[in-house]
Amino acid sequence: MNNKSKYIFVVIGIVIGAALMFAASALLNSGNTDYMHKKNDSGNKKPGIHSDENSVTLTNSEIEELGIQLETVGSVKLQMHTGLTGEIVPNPDKLAHLVPRFTGIVKSVHKAIGDRVEKDEVIAVIESNESLVTYDVKSSIKGVVLEMHMTPGELIGDEKHVVTVADLTTVWAELNVYQKDLNKIKVGQSALIYFDELDNAIKGSIFYLSPTLDKHTRTATARVRLNNFSGYWKPGMFIAAKVLTNFIDVEKAVKLNAIQNFENRKVVFVKDGKAFKPKQVTIGKTNTDYAEILSGLNIKQIYIAEGAFVIKSELLKESFGGGHAH
Repeated sequence: MNNKSKYIFVVIGIVIGAALMFAASALLNSGNTDYMHKKNDSGNKKPGIHSDENSVTLTNSEIEELGIQLETVGSVKLQMHTGLTGEIVPNPDKLAHLVPRFTGIVKSVHKAIGDRVEKDEVIAVIESNESLVTYDVKSSIKGVVLEMHMTPGELIGDEKHVVTVADLTTVWAELNVYQKDLNKIKVGQSALIYFDELDNAIKGSIFYLSPTLDKHTRTATARVRLNNFSGYWKPGMFIAAKVLTNFIDVEKAVKLNAIQNFENRKVVFVKDGKAFKPKQVTIGKTNTDYAEILSGLNIKQIYIAEGAFVIKSELLKESFGGGHAH
């Protein structure tokens, strides 16, 4: 074989080698790209939750794991209520106003505001101006000192020195009833009394409704007696109340927590196969547990009663991630 033929074979070998290396490199890069795409796609979603802009798909095990509760749209007897406000006051039947019997000088004080006292326990000692004999100011009931204006050496002898003691094991919730609500509120009705969250409400019943209106506020007063052995209720505390009034039958209703604000609409998330989709609804009457549905849902339709916020969050994340503005 001459030199020219050798040269041709070398050139052909170099070309074939370069082609093979180029093909292998392209194949390797293609595999890495596919892997990165898959990795990136899987990193954008929670494991097991598959969503697009219109629905979220969950398996039965995922529904249970996320604490989602499903119910069926149906008829409900709604317990209606009227909202009122008021305050906690001492039970006046268990309130003692202790007035020193004679004008004199305070020799000693044994209790302070907030202290507990027993019946017949000495609160202060007074020296009478007339006889110069000391006498005791004793509590006539077991309770807590609410008011007292006495200091040793002070001259007393008028009403400003009255000592007030209250038995706070029971208190009253005094509720303001405006004229528009007078025909709804009656003695014997149950009321849920609370000061922070309705879930912490205490149930009582109205035992008194004033026959006249306050001339300044134009409100009547409804009273509910509350057990207070734990000291939970404090006199002067501002409170709210839900007075349970009448019942109303509604054809379609869902749990109140099922109603979500989504893209400036009120929606309920309904089951469609294995997916959950938001359905816009029109709401009627509501109470503390249920909402009447006037339009948007059908009888026996399955919806998310508890945990709808999880689905709402997934859809919002998908919407923002896709670059859509809503």
